[in-house]
Amino acid sequence: MPGWLGPWEIAIVVGIILLAFGGKLIPRIGSSLGRSLVGLKKGVKEGEEGFKSAIKEDVKVDAATENASDQPATAADKKEEPR
Repeated sequence: MPGWLGPWEIAIVVGIILLAFGGKLIPRIGSSLGRSLVGLKKGVKEGEEGFKSAIKEDVKVDAATENASDQPATAADKKEEPR
């Protein structure tokens, strides 16, 4: 908290907000904000899970291509294309 913002300043700001929005609107704003944060956390978690699964799939594909390159080349692989 900034050093210039004391308890009296906070009380004045809260009082002005109560006067401007009224006592009934503030709980609705708070619950709406809470639902938004829950949705944001859920989206971040889903994105993280999707990212982790994509990384795992990428590792599996890389491992499969490395295993395929370790196998001896076939006659079809040895043919060179004409230039």
